[in-house]
Amino acid sequence: MFEKEKINLRQFKILVLLFSLGSTILIVPSVLSSFAHQDGWISAALGITLGGAVISLYVTLGNRYPNHSLMAYSELILGKWLGKCISILFYLFFLIIASLVLRNVGDFITTIIMPETPIQVIHFVFLLIIMFGAGLGLEVIARSGEAFLPWVLLCICVLIGFLIPQIKMERLPPIFEASTKAIIHGSLSVLSIPYLEMVVFLMIYPAIHTNLKKGKGFIQAGFMGGLVIFTITVLCIVVLGWDFTSRHTFPSYTLAKKIQLGGFIQRIEVLVAIIWFVTIYFKLVICFYSSLVGLQQILNLRTYRPFIVPSALMLFALAFLVYPNIIYFRDFASNIWPPFALTIGLFLPLVLLIVSYFRHAGRLNK
Repeated sequence: MFEKEKINLRQFKILVLLFSLGSTILIVPSVLSSFAHQDGWISAALGITLGGAVISLYVTLGNRYPNHSLMAYSELILGKWLGKCISILFYLFFLIIASLVLRNVGDFITTIIMPETPIQVIHFVFLLIIMFGAGLGLEVIARSGEAFLPWVLLCICVLIGFLIPQIKMERLPPIFEASTKAIIHGSLSVLSIPYLEMVVFLMIYPAIHTNLKKGKGFIQAGFMGGLVIFTITVLCIVVLGWDFTSRHTFPSYTLAKKIQLGGFIQRIEVLVAIIWFVTIYFKLVICFYSSLVGLQQILNLRTYRPFIVPSALMLFALAFLVYPNIIYFRDFASNIWPPFALTIGLFLPLVLLIVSYFRHAGRLNK
C-alpha cells in the first residue's frame, strides 16, 4: 500500500504541525476578525478545542484499523461498491484541498511579492516541486519536514519576539462584545482550516512504524499547531486592530511589516513568507501524495507514480476553477468551505466509525 514506506512518530507529528500551519496562519486571522471582531481570539480558541475533538475522532477510527488506510477500511466497513464511492469522495476532497492551496500560493505571490508575474507561471513552478516531492515518497517528505521544522520555529519565535513592543492591549477589549453566533461562526473557520482537512492523515496513519502513542502524538501536534494559530491571531488583533485585520486577506504578512527595532531592524516580513512557503509546501505535498495513494488503492494498482503527471495537470486546471478571484475567496473560505469540509471531514468519518461498531468490524491487524 505504501510501497513499504515507514515513518516514525516524531516525523508524523512534524508533518501534522507543518500541515496545520500551512495556509492557516496567513488566511484565518482575517476571517476570524471579520466575524468576531476583537473576539476573534475566542473564536480561535473555540475552533482549536473543537479541532481537538475532530482529531480524537480520527484517532479512534485509525486505531481500529492500524494497518489500513482510510480508503481500505471504507470498503471494509461499507462494502466494496459503497466503500469505493466514499473513497472517491475522499480522493476528490484531497484533490480539492490541494487545488485550493495551490491557488493560495499563486494569489499570495502575484498579489504581494511578484504582481507582474502570471499566476500560471507560479503554479507551474510550484507544481514541479510538488511532483518531485511526491515522487520521492513519504519517507523523504517526512525527513524534509525534520530538516525544515527548526527554521520554521526559529522564524516564528523571532517574529513573536520582535512584535512584543508593538502590542497595544487596549485593542483587545471589550471581551465578548461579539454575539455568540458570530463567535461560533468564526470558530468554524479554524475548524475547517485546518482541522477538518486533517482527515488526509488517515492515509498516512498506518505508515507509522509503531502503534504506541501515535494517537496521542496526533492530538499533541494538532494542539501545537493550534497554539501557533491562536498566537498569530491574537497578535494580529493587538498589533493591527481587528478592523484592519478583517479588511486584509493576508494580515499576518502585514503584521511583520510593523516590526521596527532600534531603527535598523525593520521590514522583516520575509520571516512570514519563509514560514508560509515552507508550511504550505508540506500541506500541498501531503494532500497531493495522499490523493495519489488514494487513487492507487481505489484502482487496486501496485504504485501511484504513473498518476503523478496526470494528477498534476488536473491540479493545475482545478486551481483556476475553485474560485474566480481573491476577493471571492474570502466569502468562499468563510461561508462555502466550512459546511463542505464538515460533510467530508466530520460526517463521513463519523458514519464510518458508527457503522464499524454496528457491523462489528473490529480491529484489523493483518
